[in-house]
Amino acid sequence: MKVVSQRTLGGPEVLETVEAPRPAPRAGHVVVRLGATSVNPVDCKLRSGAVTFLGEPPFTLGFDVSGTVVDVGDGVTEFRSGDEVFGMVHTRTGTYAEYVAARAGSLAPRPANLDHRTAAALPTAALTARQALDLADLRAGERILIHAAAGGVGHLAVQFAALRGAQVVCTARAANHEFLRELGADEVIDYTATDFTTAVGDVDVVLDLVGGDYGSRSLRVLGPEGRYVTAQQSDAGEDPRVALVSGAPSPAQLEEIGELVGAGRVRVHIDRELTLAEAGQAHRLSESGRVRGKLVLTPW
Repeated sequence: MKVVSQRTLGGPEVLETVEAPRPAPRAGHVVVRLGATSVNPVDCKLRSGAVTFLGEPPFTLGFDVSGTVVDVGDGVTEFRSGDEVFGMVHTRTGTYAEYVAARAGSLAPRPANLDHRTAAALPTAALTARQALDLADLRAGERILIHAAAGGVGHLAVQFAALRGAQVVCTARAANHEFLRELGADEVIDYTATDFTTAVGDVDVVLDLVGGDYGSRSLRVLGPEGRYVTAQQSDAGEDPRVALVSGAPSPAQLEEIGELVGAGRVRVHIDRELTLAEAGQAHRLSESGRVRGKLVLTPW
């Protein structure tokens, strides 16, 4: 089968299509024929060596999968061959591949009214957004500030926060303001022209998808009972109001999210669809910081 692999750390040019054996299903696992996957910012950080939890190359990137079960390992009762599934996979063999080995407990049934592209765009971004708001205990009537709101996690967090009845304030480039208002944002700040610390009064929650000095700056706009949740490394330090979110597989939550998307109450925006042969180009786009929503990759 074809996979996108890398033999060294580096720029997008290190990604190459190679042949690899098709995986066999281990106990508790299934093998999925890929319908689509997607790019997440962490993919680029792993490729370059900025984060290292996959260890040394060679490895295959990718955490999101939507596809069809083709093999079932011992002990798996949730799925059988032919089932349509989607989910979040954490392995060194990744999802940039024709066939993906996945723990059955990390997958959910794919709703019939979601195509592979839509389903593949959801798992990591949507679960991170949902779990961040849970961690912050965001409640109806509270005010949340979301940084990088037009990105993959951000644009879903805007919608989840609005569904909870929160007042949603965002930072984003001016070109994305109307897009975010359509998703439910109440106020949008152009961070290229305005310092959000002077434009935002007390907020109950900050969801920081930028990191760096946005941490200490965000702490300055929190109200007395405010909570700061970040998915990035920031300079917020050891402040007790700080919590770090890292999206984790959750089939139950993914089923709920799939139902919301299928019912039209939440939408995932796909900025562009490329093939896995164009994985390097997809990484360049991701690292440009100009992607609205998600980048989806389909098989060769």
